[in-house]
Formats: sequence, C-alpha cells, structure tokens
Amino acid sequence: MTIRVLLADDQALLRSAFRVLVDSEPDMEVVGEASDGAQAVRLTGERQPDVVLMDIRMPGTDGLAATRLISADPALADVRVVILTTFEVDDYVVQALRAGASGFLGKGSEPEELLNAIRVAAGGEALLSPTATKGLIARFLAQGGASDDGDPALSGRLEALTGREREVLVQVAGGQSNDEIAERLEVSPLTVKTHVNRAMAKLGARDRAQLVVIAYESGLVRPRAD
Repeated sequence: MTIRVLLADDQALLRSAFRVLVDSEPDMEVVGEASDGAQAVRLTGERQPDVVLMDIRMPGTDGLAATRLISADPALADVRVVILTTFEVDDYVVQALRAGASGFLGKGSEPEELLNAIRVAAGGEALLSPTATKGLIARFLAQGGASDDGDPALSGRLEALTGREREVLVQVAGGQSNDEIAERLEVSPLTVKTHVNRAMAKLGARDRAQLVVIAYESGLVRPRAD
C-alpha cells in the first residue's frame, strides 16, 4: 500500500526537499503541497492523504488551527497530522497534540527519521518519538498546564476504564510501545493493543498522542520536571 502524504509549509524550498525525499520511497507519494493552513485543510479534504506533514508556523491559518479543523472533521478521521517544528520545546506543539496531531518532528531530523515518522503515523500503532513527546508534554504541564488534581472532567472519564486499561494507559503515557508494555505486564502485544483501543474509544482519543495528553491532564500521571 502506498502512503499518501500532503506537505504543508510556507517555505517552497523545504517543500521541494520533502517532496524529493518522500517521492524517492517506493511505498510513499506526495499527493499535494500547501503553503498555508487554509490550503492544507482544503487539500486534505480533496486529496484524502494518509499523513499531513504540517508546519506549525504559517501565515494566515497556522498549523495549529489547521490541525484542529482536520481533526474535527469526521470525514478525515483516518488522516494523521505530524507537526513539523524548528523548536525542540514549543508550546504550540503541545496545543497541536491536544488538537489531534499524532506527534511532532523537528525540521532538523535526519531523512530516515522523517520517513520512519511518516510510516509510524500512517500505521497508527505508535506515538511519534514517544519518550520525547511525553517529556515535552510533561514539561509544559509542570509549568502550569494542569492543576495538581488534574482536570475533574477528564478524571471522571477515567472511571469508565477497567483497572488493566488504566494500567496500560499509564504505560502508554510513559512512552512505552505495545511490545514493551506486553513484556512488563506479562501479556501478549495483541492484548495490549486491545486495551489501548478500548481506552481510546472510552476516552474519545483519536490516537496514542491524545492518550498521553489525557493521562497527564487528568492527573493519572504526574508530570516530572527533570
């Protein structure tokens, strides 16, 4: 299956570089380019890409607003947005994850990292750079992004989870893969995947990225400042 990729960046030179890289892969193709968020939203609806590489800072409708619009559209439920950023720590990235982005990637990443990120996002199985993303969220929440007791509304939604689903959610928030969680809990990876999917359904999470955010904002997992 060919992974369909949409590029959204206001710098034409970067888009060209990304296009050459993506189109050089036998299992990927670029299906469109957007120079701002509004165009990215429109082209996403028209081209139905599997993955959108979204620059967060663009004129007019920025990447954050575009991500919200894409994530809120039921017709685009299968589209995964990967935020591209020039900053290792960026508050907008956290907001984008809350808005429905599947993860983030630095523009200075190696080509293989970018290609792997596209494949991971398209597969929908794991959060991009789980440890880094978890650390990013934790740092911002530690700076006041969540109260000590967590969001009461989110905490209440956690009551719908079984004990094992909560246990798996904690591991997901820790950046563990399904295989790593399976080894820790001494169950099969398929069982872990089932628990993750049920937790996403019960919490209304689009993917693992949002599960991480919910785990921190609900107070289930406490942010660490280190």
